[in-house]
Amino acid sequence: MSKKDKLWAKFMEVPPKKNLTWNELSALMLALGFEVLQGDGSRVKFYHKAKDTIINLHKPHPDNLLKTYLVKQIQDKLKEAFDG
Repeated sequence: MSKKDKLWAKFMEVPPKKNLTWNELSALMLALGFEVLQGDGSRVKFYHKAKDTIINLHKPHPDNLLKTYLVKQIQDKLKEAFDG
């Protein structure tokens, strides 16, 4: 199983894991073909041109862990873009 496949499986678990990091999310999004667009402050957009999908997020701070509600939102957007 590739690193991308492992990250995908980790992010798509239900219920979501509570130890997912921003770095893991960034690696997954890049592996899936998303482009990172830095906004103001902690705002970040992940844009996938072929899927015409934008995922708007705030980079977590001060720590690197993603909140559960955020992981659920990411799951929904990824399912919509790649499964639906």
